[in-house]
Amino acid sequence: MNTIKNLIILSIVLFAGKVSAQQISSAELQVTGLTCSMCSQATEKSLKTLDFIGAIEPDLNKNLFAITFKKDKTVNIDQIRKKVEDAGFSVGNLTAVFNFNHTKVDEQGLAAAGTNVYQFLNAKSQVLNGAVKATVVDKNFISGSAFKKKAAQVKLASYADGTGLINGKKTRIYHLSI
Repeated sequence: MNTIKNLIILSIVLFAGKVSAQQISSAELQVTGLTCSMCSQATEKSLKTLDFIGAIEPDLNKNLFAITFKKDKTVNIDQIRKKVEDAGFSVGNLTAVFNFNHTKVDEQGLAAAGTNVYQFLNAKSQVLNGAVKATVVDKNFISGSAFKKKAAQVKLASYADGTGLINGKKTRIYHLSI
Protein backbone atom coordinates (compact mmCIF):
# COMPACT_ATOMS: atom_id res chain seq x y z
CA MET A 1 0.00 0.00 0.00
CA ASN A 2 2.85 2.40 0.88
CA THR A 3 4.54 1.65 -2.45
CA ILE A 4 1.39 2.59 -4.39
CA LYS A 5 1.03 5.75 -2.34
CA ASN A 6 4.66 6.68 -3.00
CA LEU A 7 4.30 6.06 -6.71
CA ILE A 8 1.23 8.27 -6.86
CA ILE A 9 3.02 11.06 -4.99
CA LEU A 10 6.07 10.74 -7.24
CA SER A 11 3.85 10.77 -10.33
CA ILE A 12 2.24 13.99 -9.18
CA VAL A 13 5.65 15.53 -8.57
CA LEU A 14 6.94 14.38 -11.94
CA PHE A 15 4.04 15.67 -13.94
CA ALA A 16 2.93 18.71 -11.98
CA GLY A 17 6.09 20.56 -12.92
CA LYS A 18 6.69 21.77 -9.39
CA VAL A 19 10.27 20.51 -9.36
CA SER A 20 12.73 22.58 -11.31
CA ALA A 21 15.32 20.86 -13.44
CA GLN A 22 18.39 19.79 -11.55
CA GLN A 23 21.90 20.26 -12.81
CA ILE A 24 25.00 18.35 -11.80
CA SER A 25 27.81 20.88 -11.68
CA SER A 26 30.87 18.74 -10.96
CA ALA A 27 32.00 15.23 -10.12
CA GLU A 28 34.95 13.31 -8.83
CA LEU A 29 35.33 10.09 -10.77
CA GLN A 30 37.59 7.30 -9.58
CA VAL A 31 38.55 4.87 -12.34
CA THR A 32 39.86 1.38 -11.58
CA GLY A 33 42.27 -0.53 -13.76
CA LEU A 34 44.46 2.42 -14.76
CA THR A 35 48.12 1.44 -14.78
CA CYS A 36 49.84 4.25 -16.67
CA SER A 37 49.42 7.73 -18.13
CA MET A 38 48.31 6.22 -21.45
CA CYS A 39 45.38 4.57 -19.67
CA SER A 40 44.46 7.88 -18.09
CA GLN A 41 44.69 9.65 -21.43
CA ALA A 42 42.48 7.03 -23.10
CA THR A 43 39.85 7.48 -20.39
CA GLU A 44 40.03 11.27 -20.58
CA LYS A 45 39.73 11.20 -24.38
CA SER A 46 36.69 8.93 -24.16
CA LEU A 47 35.01 11.15 -21.57
CA LYS A 48 35.64 14.32 -23.60
CA THR A 49 33.40 12.98 -26.37
CA LEU A 50 30.39 13.66 -24.12
CA ASP A 51 28.85 17.02 -25.00
CA PHE A 52 28.04 17.87 -21.37
CA ILE A 53 31.66 17.61 -20.15
CA GLY A 54 33.23 21.03 -19.59
CA ALA A 55 36.68 20.25 -18.22
CA ILE A 56 38.57 17.25 -16.89
CA GLU A 57 41.51 17.37 -14.49
CA PRO A 58 43.17 13.96 -14.03
CA ASP A 59 45.05 12.99 -10.87
CA LEU A 60 47.26 10.07 -11.90
CA ASN A 61 48.38 9.33 -8.32
CA LYS A 62 44.82 8.64 -7.15
CA ASN A 63 43.26 7.49 -10.46
CA LEU A 64 40.78 10.34 -10.11
CA PHE A 65 39.24 12.69 -12.63
CA ALA A 66 37.80 15.99 -11.44
CA ILE A 67 35.06 16.79 -13.93
CA THR A 68 33.13 20.01 -14.38
CA PHE A 69 30.01 20.03 -16.50
CA LYS A 70 28.73 22.62 -18.93
CA LYS A 71 25.97 24.83 -17.63
CA ASP A 72 22.50 24.21 -19.06
CA LYS A 73 23.48 20.75 -20.34
CA THR A 74 21.84 17.63 -19.04
CA VAL A 75 24.37 15.30 -17.46
CA ASN A 76 23.84 11.58 -18.02
CA ILE A 77 25.58 9.60 -15.28
CA ASP A 78 25.18 6.31 -17.16
CA GLN A 79 26.95 7.75 -20.21
CA ILE A 80 29.94 8.65 -18.02
CA ARG A 81 30.15 5.03 -16.85
CA LYS A 82 29.79 3.77 -20.42
CA LYS A 83 32.63 5.99 -21.68
CA VAL A 84 34.92 4.73 -18.91
CA GLU A 85 34.02 1.14 -19.83
CA ASP A 86 34.52 1.90 -23.56
CA ALA A 87 38.07 2.97 -22.70
CA GLY A 88 38.59 -0.45 -21.08
CA PHE A 89 38.24 0.45 -17.40
CA SER A 90 35.68 0.54 -14.58
CA VAL A 91 34.16 3.19 -12.36
CA GLY A 92 35.34 2.71 -8.79
CA ASN A 93 33.43 5.66 -7.37
CA LEU A 94 31.45 8.64 -8.59
CA THR A 95 30.73 11.51 -6.23
CA ALA A 96 28.95 14.51 -7.71
CA VAL A 97 27.62 17.90 -6.68
CA PHE A 98 23.91 18.01 -7.46
CA ASN A 99 22.24 21.41 -7.48
CA PHE A 100 18.70 20.86 -6.28
CA ASN A 101 15.92 23.44 -6.37
CA HIS A 102 13.40 22.67 -3.62
CA THR A 103 13.46 18.96 -4.41
CA LYS A 104 11.26 17.01 -2.02
CA VAL A 105 12.56 13.67 -0.76
CA ASP A 106 9.62 11.55 0.42
CA GLU A 107 9.48 9.34 3.52
CA GLN A 108 10.90 6.43 1.51
CA GLY A 109 13.89 8.49 0.25
CA LEU A 110 12.54 8.88 -3.30
CA ALA A 111 12.85 12.18 -5.17
CA ALA A 112 12.35 13.46 -8.70
CA ALA A 113 14.43 16.31 -10.08
CA GLY A 114 14.05 17.28 -13.70
CA THR A 115 13.85 14.05 -15.67
CA ASN A 116 15.83 12.03 -13.09
CA VAL A 117 14.55 9.92 -10.22
CA TYR A 118 16.79 9.47 -7.18
CA GLN A 119 16.54 7.02 -4.32
CA PHE A 120 18.42 8.40 -1.33
CA LEU A 121 19.64 5.66 0.95
CA ASN A 122 20.31 7.92 3.92
CA ALA A 123 17.98 10.90 3.47
CA LYS A 124 14.24 10.86 3.93
CA SER A 125 11.40 13.35 4.44
CA GLN A 126 13.27 16.52 3.61
CA VAL A 127 13.64 19.18 0.96
CA LEU A 128 16.97 19.48 -0.83
CA ASN A 129 17.93 22.93 -1.97
CA GLY A 130 21.24 24.09 -3.38
CA ALA A 131 24.46 22.13 -3.79
CA VAL A 132 24.39 18.62 -2.35
CA LYS A 133 27.38 16.29 -2.60
CA ALA A 134 26.26 12.69 -3.12
CA THR A 135 27.83 9.39 -4.12
CA VAL A 136 26.23 7.12 -6.72
CA VAL A 137 26.09 3.63 -5.17
CA ASP A 138 24.51 1.73 -8.07
CA LYS A 139 25.98 -1.37 -9.66
CA ASN A 140 29.00 -0.52 -11.85
CA PHE A 141 29.54 2.73 -9.92
CA ILE A 142 31.17 0.98 -6.96
CA SER A 143 33.26 -2.18 -6.73
CA GLY A 144 31.53 -5.53 -7.14
CA SER A 145 32.20 -6.49 -3.52
CA ALA A 146 30.93 -3.12 -2.25
CA PHE A 147 27.77 -3.50 -4.36
CA LYS A 148 27.17 -7.01 -3.05
CA LYS A 149 27.57 -5.79 0.54
CA LYS A 150 25.29 -2.79 -0.08
CA ALA A 151 22.68 -4.99 -1.81
CA ALA A 152 22.48 -7.14 1.32
CA GLN A 153 21.72 -3.99 3.36
CA VAL A 154 19.40 -2.20 0.93
CA LYS A 155 16.01 -3.86 0.73
CA LEU A 156 14.74 -2.09 -2.39
CA ALA A 157 13.65 -3.90 -5.53
CA SER A 158 15.07 -1.06 -7.63
CA TYR A 159 18.59 -1.49 -6.27
CA ALA A 160 19.29 -4.77 -8.07
CA ASP A 161 19.03 -3.36 -11.61
CA GLY A 162 18.63 0.39 -11.09
CA THR A 163 15.08 0.57 -12.39
CA GLY A 164 11.59 0.72 -10.98
CA LEU A 165 8.05 1.38 -12.06
CA ILE A 166 7.13 5.05 -11.90
CA ASN A 167 3.64 5.88 -13.09
CA GLY A 168 3.46 2.46 -14.75
CA LYS A 169 6.64 3.04 -16.75
CA LYS A 170 10.01 1.36 -16.22
CA THR A 171 12.27 4.21 -15.10
CA ARG A 172 15.98 4.55 -14.28
CA ILE A 173 16.41 5.23 -10.58
CA TYR A 174 19.81 6.42 -9.33
CA HIS A 175 20.67 5.34 -5.81
CA LEU A 176 22.55 8.01 -3.89
CA SER A 177 24.19 8.36 -0.54
CA ILE A 178 24.70 11.82 0.92
